[in-house]
Amino acid sequence: MNEVIHQQPALGQCEYFSFELDKEVCSGTVEDQSDCGSRKRFRHELPAIDMEEQNRNLEECSGTVPSSVLIQETVLSKSSRLMKNFKKLETAYFLTRSKLTKQVGKPVSSCYQVVKRATGSPVVTEGSSIDDFALEGHYGTRQRGWMNSFLEGLCRYLSFSKLKVRAELKQCDLLNSSNLVCSVGFDRDKEFFATAGVNKKIKVFEYNMIVNEYRDIHYPVVEMSNRSKLSCICWNSYMKSHLASSDFEGIVQVWDVTRSQVFVEMREHERRVWSVDFSLADPTKLVSGSDDGSVKLWSMNQAGSVGTIRTRANVCSVQFQPDSARSIAVGSADHKIYCYDLRNIRAPYCTLVGHTKTVSYVKYVDASTIVSASTDNSLKLWDLSMNQARIIDNPIQTFTGHINTKNFVGLSISNGYIATGSETNEVFVYHKAFPMPVLAYEFSVTDPISGQEIDDPSQFISCVCWRGQSPTLLSANSSGNIKILEMD
Repeated sequence: MNEVIHQQPALGQCEYFSFELDKEVCSGTVEDQSDCGSRKRFRHELPAIDMEEQNRNLEECSGTVPSSVLIQETVLSKSSRLMKNFKKLETAYFLTRSKLTKQVGKPVSSCYQVVKRATGSPVVTEGSSIDDFALEGHYGTRQRGWMNSFLEGLCRYLSFSKLKVRAELKQCDLLNSSNLVCSVGFDRDKEFFATAGVNKKIKVFEYNMIVNEYRDIHYPVVEMSNRSKLSCICWNSYMKSHLASSDFEGIVQVWDVTRSQVFVEMREHERRVWSVDFSLADPTKLVSGSDDGSVKLWSMNQAGSVGTIRTRANVCSVQFQPDSARSIAVGSADHKIYCYDLRNIRAPYCTLVGHTKTVSYVKYVDASTIVSASTDNSLKLWDLSMNQARIIDNPIQTFTGHINTKNFVGLSISNGYIATGSETNEVFVYHKAFPMPVLAYEFSVTDPISGQEIDDPSQFISCVCWRGQSPTLLSANSSGNIKILEMD
């Protein structure tokens, strides 16, 4: 941590970092005083402050607060989080240093390519473990690469202090017992979001109307009914009105939201389809994964599937690589993640091994990094760029703190922040640099008749979705309660 103090000027390059580290805090020897895997995160008591003296000083300033006072207050608010997780931060510091030092001089794996601009300069997407300083070939700059990586993660970890409720969706059918929301998602321009679940309905809401207008009841701008319970939805990144869905009868559909009707229906799966995803690189491509153990590849320009991947277990999640329509990741009930090159679907080019239970979600952070969620109470971060074999059994990070043993609780990635749900009815936010939660928010349970808060251990968070690269998070739980949260 002393080296962090010496490298403080580098923090100015971080867009969210606006305070100085407390030198006494960072240089002291502190033992880890809490278990970061617990359900709740409690703030340690802050040092006593003479509030009367502080108020007098503020009054003398005539409303102008010196920057030194603001910095001190910010440091006090952040220091307890530093101390609470000091041991894990220290471990992450040395792991970052060791990892990036070892990468110097190593070739990039064939499954990840560094894209070059016309000028010849390399472009590496956010989250990549490739040392961009090493690519420049300057020893001094390369030596600072691992430090800057740790500092960036630290400043993002400390950038926000809470999740606040921006808005709560109030619907007229909350008394319905079948309100579990299985999937939520924002459209191409983040103007609308859709919800879908066991009530067999896809509802589309206007975001600004929900956030900016107070209403007793929020009505969807579009509502579409399906024959079966819905498991997943995905908006098309090019055609704004196109929305794909999968359901419990094994049917994949593409809806035209402006017309409130289905215009493509795909019926080749034999059992329930859990996941569907449009390619960002080629919006005409679609992939689906099913309980029948198959992954189906679809083209909007052709009738019937254009390819089928057969696996030995139920498929729970599928996703295209963000910058390619030729690569996908598959999360399986056999505890593994499979990465396929769609030009050769006979066998995966890479298998990720480490979870001890069903892999419920897989999401790309970038072209070379994957986050997986499992019912073993953990998320794992995988670096494909360091793949030297067909099997990777050493994730670069394991995130723990939430509870997930049997349900789909959601997974969403944005700007290095990883959101997931918990069977404690809480939303958790991690940052890819550290294994412990950054923030958490617990959904309150309110009796719809009396309006009083009650204890219902059966409720859980069922899905989450970031609003693009913003700090806004859409989340829903098993009772149909939908909230728009914001990191603050």
